[in-house]
Amino acid sequence: MSASTRAVDIVFTRHAARRGIDWLRESWRLFGRARAHWLALVALYYLAMAIAAWLPIVGQLAGFFLKPVFAVGLLAAVWAQERGGRPAPSDLARGFRSNLAALLPIGLAMLAGALLAMTIASLIAGNLLVQLFTDPKAPVDEIMRDPRLQLGLAAGALAALPVTLAVWFAPALVVFQDASARTALGASLRAALANWRPIAVFWIAAFALGVMLPLLVVKLAAALLPGVLGGYVEALLLVGWAMVLMTTVHIADYVSYRDIFHAGETLAPPGGETRGGE
Repeated sequence: MSASTRAVDIVFTRHAARRGIDWLRESWRLFGRARAHWLALVALYYLAMAIAAWLPIVGQLAGFFLKPVFAVGLLAAVWAQERGGRPAPSDLARGFRSNLAALLPIGLAMLAGALLAMTIASLIAGNLLVQLFTDPKAPVDEIMRDPRLQLGLAAGALAALPVTLAVWFAPALVVFQDASARTALGASLRAALANWRPIAVFWIAAFALGVMLPLLVVKLAAALLPGVLGGYVEALLLVGWAMVLMTTVHIADYVSYRDIFHAGETLAPPGGETRGGE
């Protein structure tokens, strides 16, 4: 892909809403074929992000720039699995051997989106947001029920939505289609807006599986196993299911990208490079 390629030059497919369920189903299938490998890889990812957050001075900022780089590793792991391979810890480093010059600006866009969301939320919620995150003695339940905070958080999320959609497929477009950061962000935004229905269905289903189902299981566990034992079982179930669902969602980043930008294409042969591999 040449440096002059524009976002409008990248072809994508517009899918029906039900496609969001297909993405989730296919991602679950891929996870099921290599559960231990995937859980180990994703656990390593979150460990690396946690270590980066502990770094003095730059820790809070490092995560924004590392996310698109590590995303390439997770994408490459799915790419390899489709061709008969297995996710491996070494996959996580693949982003550092890819186009860092294009991946790092995507991290800057993520940081800008987060700052925009926080600014909008703070303007509406006032000191409630500051109190929530800085005061260990703050009445969390009372603050969370405050309409000003709820409105502020909703407005902040809405303001950051364009950035969120712009970075959604951007790492994949950089690594698989050799797009520049600007082209990748623009193409991701265009494709995500065109496919807002399946994306919404996907996240509604993920929310149901990630929030509603665990709440039901926790209530059932509390009824059957009251006391301390019940608490341990609940915690184990919640942590375990959270890891499974987050891993499935990470796999879905690739599944949805491939379905939107490479619909109907056959797989490239094994052993090819990740960049341009599609």
